[in-house]
Amino acid sequence: MALTISDEGLENLQLSSEIREKALQKAKEGYVMALLEVGEISSGRAAQILGISRIKMIEMMNKWGISIFGEEQSFEELCQEVEQAELILNQQKF
Repeated sequence: MALTISDEGLENLQLSSEIREKALQKAKEGYVMALLEVGEISSGRAAQILGISRIKMIEMMNKWGISIFGEEQSFEELCQEVEQAELILNQQKF
């Protein structure tokens, strides 16, 4: 995925590679969360794209004010989510 931001004011900034990378990661996070919020991707896919666990994804969704229960989520999909969460929690007990 390539994200291009064209802005004269930004182009003139002298940024270290560390700061530039941090800004790009935040931009990627915002883009992915916006896609998640409008239902274009699932929370599982969002976690995969961002390279984080499902638990971290749920925490991030809370931070962004995105409900973990999609408006169009079926009962079966909700049950799958609960099963996945239980598996993750059980794996972390060891």
